[in-house]
Amino acid sequence: MVESAGVTAVDRAHPADGEDQSTRRTPTRRRLTVDERREELIAAALELFGSHAGDEISIDDVAERAGASRALVYHYFGSKQELYLAALRSAAQQLTDLFTPPETGKPLDRLSTSLSHYFDFVERHEAGFVALLRGAPANRTDEVSQVVDEVRRLLTNRVLQEFGVTTPQPILRITMRAWISAVETAGLDWLESKDLPRKDLESLLVDHLVALLQTTARRDPQTAHLLKTATTLQTTP
Repeated sequence: MVESAGVTAVDRAHPADGEDQSTRRTPTRRRLTVDERREELIAAALELFGSHAGDEISIDDVAERAGASRALVYHYFGSKQELYLAALRSAAQQLTDLFTPPETGKPLDRLSTSLSHYFDFVERHEAGFVALLRGAPANRTDEVSQVVDEVRRLLTNRVLQEFGVTTPQPILRITMRAWISAVETAGLDWLESKDLPRKDLESLLVDHLVALLQTTARRDPQTAHLLKTATTLQTTP
């Protein structure tokens, strides 16, 4: 695709009064690298997939949103399904990176900070978050489910690692996965209405986790130990 230099044919034919045409410079757009162009297309796809069902979006829609040609989108991704998956993986990577907890503080305080970073993504990249959880084109449901499930496993493991657990018992694993699902649902609901201050929502979700752990602790010694660690342990820098 030939990119516009930002000057119309009329501009080229009729330079401004008093302007020396021999010294007149034509503005040019910075040439994008392969990775930059790919990320530009992914960003456009995320924006569209975040506000519409996947089957409603065409390659032409993505090309138009990115200011690119249809052929260029196919050159980078081959099909709409491949573009959709690439967009979801991009959103998933950003989300899991933001959930990396700080290195100091009590476990619940670190979790609260991570949750705040999570909702930073939800708020700043609404399209990516919604696209990640909304669903998939019918013929790629399994692949999209794998992307979403991998995010959930990563987030679950990061929370458990903060509490010093590397191999959770089934009841604890189920509890944590249930909480991660609650966080996702809360994020989607909050984006729809935003009728609760974000900080209040984050605090509520931390309290929800503690309540879940308290219930599970009555059935599982590992969870009882985790809960004690989460509420009393102070890590060192």
